[in-house]
Amino acid sequence: MTEHLSPYEGRKAPAARPPAPADPRGALLRTPEPEAPGAGEVNALPGQARTGEQDAGSEHAQSSTAAPDGPGGHRPRPVPEGVPVQPHSGAGAPRPGAELPAAVPGAVGAPGAPGGAERRSGRPRPPGPAAMRRDGDRLRFVGAATRRIARGIDLDEIVMGLCRATVPTFSDAILVYLRDPLPVGDERPVGPLLLRLRRTDRIPEDHDTDGGTLPALQVQSDLATASELCEVRVNSALDHVLRGVRPVFADSAVALGALPELLGAGRSVPGGQRAILAPLRGRRRVIGAAVFLRRPDRHPFEADDLLVAAQLATHSALGIDKAVLYGREAYIADELQRTMLPETLPRATGVRLASRYLPAAETARVGGDWYDAIPLPGSRVALVVGDVMGHSMTSAAIMGQLRTTAQTLAGLDLPPQEVLHHLDEQAQRLGSDRMATCLYAVYDPVSHRITIANAGHPPPVLLHLGGRAEVLRVPPGAPIGVGGVDFEAVELDAPAGATLLLYTDGLVESRLRDVWTGIEQLRERLAATAQLTGPDHPPPLEALCDEVLDMLGPGDRDDDIALLAARFDGIAPSDVAYWFLEPEDATPSRARRLARSALERWGLTDLNDAVELLVSEVVTNAVRYATRPITLRLLRTDVLRCEVGDDVPQLPRLRQARATDEGGRGLYLVNRLARRWGATRLSTGKVVWFELNQS
Repeated sequence: MTEHLSPYEGRKAPAARPPAPADPRGALLRTPEPEAPGAGEVNALPGQARTGEQDAGSEHAQSSTAAPDGPGGHRPRPVPEGVPVQPHSGAGAPRPGAELPAAVPGAVGAPGAPGGAERRSGRPRPPGPAAMRRDGDRLRFVGAATRRIARGIDLDEIVMGLCRATVPTFSDAILVYLRDPLPVGDERPVGPLLLRLRRTDRIPEDHDTDGGTLPALQVQSDLATASELCEVRVNSALDHVLRGVRPVFADSAVALGALPELLGAGRSVPGGQRAILAPLRGRRRVIGAAVFLRRPDRHPFEADDLLVAAQLATHSALGIDKAVLYGREAYIADELQRTMLPETLPRATGVRLASRYLPAAETARVGGDWYDAIPLPGSRVALVVGDVMGHSMTSAAIMGQLRTTAQTLAGLDLPPQEVLHHLDEQAQRLGSDRMATCLYAVYDPVSHRITIANAGHPPPVLLHLGGRAEVLRVPPGAPIGVGGVDFEAVELDAPAGATLLLYTDGLVESRLRDVWTGIEQLRERLAATAQLTGPDHPPPLEALCDEVLDMLGPGDRDDDIALLAARFDGIAPSDVAYWFLEPEDATPSRARRLARSALERWGLTDLNDAVELLVSEVVTNAVRYATRPITLRLLRTDVLRCEVGDDVPQLPRLRQARATDEGGRGLYLVNRLARRWGATRLSTGKVVWFELNQS
């Protein structure tokens, strides 16, 4: 504890003081004696007695310790020698704002000064104002530096915080080496220990804080050429320093061999105690090293500076460990979210698609929002958008299960309301508190109609070709997971050139606005964007999605956002050929004639041979097993698509026919000649389809 003199103790005569106690601890409770007459006057405060008033001062001091009876008749206790006495507010007290003498380097009591003992020498040394001020500065610096390091989240921020906190306050230059690669958690590194130079920082060579010129640091010319990669050999000097964990001065025996190994041969560092090598140790292992350097014109590092370097290295290493773990968690979250969402949108017939996904924040990248586009039989497409409650890994896992369930249900070609009903049952099986909203829509490009069912989700917005934007009136329904509710579907017109926008509530709802205010702003933004391209040209989908996201202000991001935009191109009636055929033996030949006539009408006669062969094979297989009329449909878009439907639910499988088999080669021909082909089960049977390029 550092103790200031009271005014009364300062005026005592030297002869009145008792001898120094034999116990060394007593020396810490007493101010050192002045060495010469008049030396006590250096610390004299205003109002204190001078040389001619020492007797009065002695009497006053005696009266302060042994005063007569007070007003209550009680005599005050005598104050033990060496215990500080609080000054009174009389003439002997210092004036408000009076400053103590500044700490002078080399003064009595200062570290390293004559008459003052080193802190680790074992001999007691009375702490003076200079020592107190220097220790206080170190504590304040360590506190501020560790707070700055702790503010960093990722690896670069923590390393930069270490450099900015130490240069130029603690050192004039710093080099930070980190393990390459950095181990994560409990991983056991394999291979040799490699240290890579991560960052360097230094004071500019030609300017100081006052605009003057500073002498060049000896190692500054070597910072740019310091070794980028260092392999730590077993039992080497650098290995001993890193395993020892404690910082060392550059002039120590072990550092003389470790620094050239770390920085590279021929690199110079300041001599004496102007360089500190501090290992960076995380929770389980050494992850790097830091080198602190000072200019030759500055005071060298002291023994206490090793403690400061150790504190900085420890906080930095633990922060780096946490940053690496956080980076791994963020990577896992990103991968989980990426795999839960579609990597690419399908190329559906008669519709163009665009999508966006934005997490709630950089630190919460996992959420329950999802979107999907699922091709359906008959050139239709299912458009899905949903939102699971919460932003955790659990929400993302539930979202993945619901999305997989929706894809499976879509493959069964169930109506939208039935899909939501089964999703509701699935959510109840996952848990009693698994809540989600979902909107499921099916677009038919041939009929130019869309069927929509809603489960507590914000309604979609339809942007017409002329620039008018309307909020579709869809029954809201109850959220998925409530249970025991019926969902209702509505069928609406989907004119060519119109754009349907499906979104989650994070786009329209925030702390600054309610959901309906956000929906109205979204509608106005869509209408304003459509006016820029004119009434006959719809805005590009990608640019439209960007414009929609630009409506979000700085404080509007409270939730993650999923956005799915669908541009309805449709298929013109003149590009569709549709027939019903009875399951008879003559049906395959009739199907070939009908297909040939449609190709001639469309000017695609160069596809006659391939189309007739494939149509004959698929129709023959349908006639063999069907009991009701089969359907044959040809669609002309950017490709030629042929669809054959029957009432048999079993899907065909591609197999290699043996030499003695009479059949089984039809699908093999389809697989070799068609661009794509597939089979989809319907509620009334199945559809087998294939596509051919028009050129």
